Amino acid sequence: MGKEYVIGVTGASGIVYARRLVEVLSAQARVHLVVSDIAREIAAFEGVSLAGFPVIEENNRNLAAEIASGSFRYDGMAVVPCSMKSLASISTGLSDTLIARAADVCLKERRRCILVLREMPLSRVHLKNMLAADEAGATVMVASPPFYGRPQTVDDLVDMVVARILDHLGVEHDIGKRWSGYHDDEKVH
Repeated sequence: MGKEYVIGVTGASGIVYARRLVEVLSAQARVHLVVSDIAREIAAFEGVSLAGFPVIEENNRNLAAEIASGSFRYDGMAVVPCSMKSLASISTGLSDTLIARAADVCLKERRRCILVLREMPLSRVHLKNMLAADEAGATVMVASPPFYGRPQTVDDLVDMVVARILDHLGVEHDIGKRWSGYHDDEKVH
């Protein structure tokens, strides 16, 4: 049996991160894709399509889906982008959507659960929810691409964030640039 992952897409700007993650991950693993209603609206507004990939599409309102059960085995989950509402639901165990329930299962079963936030500034409530999610076992990431790879395009920036998500899911890939130090002739004087 190959690797299997759950990708949740919630209502925050940055659906392009989810699209690239699904593109790379679905080429080498089985992917369950759950997209919230507001995420679909934002995707349309941002001009990003999540269609055309070999994924198992799950309904975010279907709390009886197989991924909602701890007995269903999968290798990890990423919620990208993760809205502050979804972060609050996940960090408090409020499983009112399939995305929140699957994340709850992921955490209770001690699987990799990555929450990729795309919000700023962060309020004290957001920070407390981030800490609670971390304490529950989630990896909290902020979609904040580095610039050491000297990105030339938006796609380069997206790849840097998606590369970190894949790294934390334990998925081999060849996207994004890794830090390799710099040489004396590259230093700023």
